[in-house]
Amino acid sequence: MTHSQRPPEICEVAEILRALPAPWAVAGGWALDLPLGRVTRAHADVDIAVFREDQAALRSALSGWQFEVAKNGALVPWTPDVWLELPVHELHARPTENSLSRPLEFLLNEREGADWAYRRDRTVRLPLTRALRVLGDNVRVLAPEIVLLYKSKAPRPVDEADFRAALPLLDSEARAWLRAGILHATPGHPWIASLSPES
Repeated sequence: MTHSQRPPEICEVAEILRALPAPWAVAGGWALDLPLGRVTRAHADVDIAVFREDQAALRSALSGWQFEVAKNGALVPWTPDVWLELPVHELHARPTENSLSRPLEFLLNEREGADWAYRRDRTVRLPLTRALRVLGDNVRVLAPEIVLLYKSKAPRPVDEADFRAALPLLDSEARAWLRAGILHATPGHPWIASLSPES
């Protein structure tokens, strides 16, 4: 998907985050559709992955924005003096002039040195060189196997559809990594059979 073909919501996010001096990546369903080169379903918003250690840089880059954090199923204000620790991982940001119809959603990801680390189990890791993928049009996406690992916890119908659509994106290494991660976190998960070397 070239720059001219990039969906307008992705272009808007890329423009907004030009001021962020830290790595970020499209996450969620868009992180699967962009490398597929087509839109497989409607997307309610754009999820953006940033590393927890870069939360201050994010706030600074979007200094004119209002931030809220998801806690116990509700959105509460995120004040500048609060450092967000696990299990908090979801931020919503809205420009004060309300130029966007929806807030941006940021997902705080964990990092251990040169590895991305799964927030639900820090022993599940992936080198950053694989975890953050740069597409041909210089948009970075979270690796499909990471997106699917998150979606595997309690898959909704949309997650099942994403899994089926994204399987062709997974090479043998990605399939093996995702299978191992799901086996570790959720033994007996129905996706495991589809990720076996024989399938």
